[in-house]
Amino acid sequence: MKVDRWDVGRDGPLDQAALAASLERQGHMVERYVYPPGTYFSDHTHNVDKIDAVLSGTFRISTTEGSVDVGPGDAIHVPCGVVHSAEVVGDQPVVSLDAVKVQ
Repeated sequence: MKVDRWDVGRDGPLDQAALAASLERQGHMVERYVYPPGTYFSDHTHNVDKIDAVLSGTFRISTTEGSVDVGPGDAIHVPCGVVHSAEVVGDQPVVSLDAVKVQ
């Protein structure tokens, strides 16, 4: 899966408003979620393309191709229909912006 990384030099300081605005400019509807340590989502799919962008904490996203850890400023693209799992890594909650393309 494709991961975009926040670049402070290009994008400015990372905060919720700036990250949400970036996703919205790309045509996404954005919702904020907080996942406590120990949160685990077993294998599942989505019926839309989406992006999970992390503001704080670390998320591990796993597919049949492997796993990737995404942290503050990372935005992982999750294509429609891709089987994946997700889990909070470490002892910090994950604050995530869930972005779904507006049709």
